[in-house]
Amino acid sequence: MISFTINDREVTGQEGWTILEVAKWHGIDIPTLCYHGAVEPYGACRLCVVEVDDGQQRRLVASCLHPVQEGLKVQTDSERVKNVRRWILQMMVDEHPGSQRIKELAKSYGVKESRFKSDRVEDLCILCGLCVRACDEVVGARAISLGNRGVRKEVATTHRLPSPECVACGTCLYVCPTGAMEQLFDRIRG
Repeated sequence: MISFTINDREVTGQEGWTILEVAKWHGIDIPTLCYHGAVEPYGACRLCVVEVDDGQQRRLVASCLHPVQEGLKVQTDSERVKNVRRWILQMMVDEHPGSQRIKELAKSYGVKESRFKSDRVEDLCILCGLCVRACDEVVGARAISLGNRGVRKEVATTHRLPSPECVACGTCLYVCPTGAMEQLFDRIRG
C-alpha cells in the first residue's frame, strides 16, 4: 500500500491506482465527466484536476490519469484548482448551454450563464469519448469512433452510415455524462 495525503488527510492506495481511484475509495469527491470505472481513463474533460506536491514541485494534474506516489500531497479544492475548474466549466457552458449536467456543475462552482449567445443549444456532446471507449472496451463492438479533427471532431460511424456493429445494447447511452448520446443513438443504429 502507498501512503500519501489528500486534503491533509492520510490515505492509502494500491500501486497502480490513480489519485481519483484512491479519492473515490476514501469517499473524497472529485468532479468528473469523462471518467467511468469500467473503461480506461482518458483525461478528456480535465474537470478532475487536482494540485499535487511531490516535494520538488507543485503542479496541476488530471487525477484520473496521475498515479499515486508515496508521500504525495494532493489538494482537491485549493483556490488554484477551483479557478481551473471554473474556467473549464465556463467553456463547457459556452459550448454546450443545453446540458443540464454541465449547468449543475457550473452552478456549484459559481459559474454564471454564458454571456455569449450560442446556436449550439442542442449540441450536448463534449467529445469526452466515454461512449466510444465503452463500446470498444466493455461491449467489444467498436460501432462508433471519434471522427474528423479539430472543431469538426464528432462521434461518428464509418462513412456516417448506420453501424452494423451496433448491437443496440444502450451502453453508450448509459455512460454519456451529458445526454448527448440520446440524440446520436438513432443515427448510429439506423
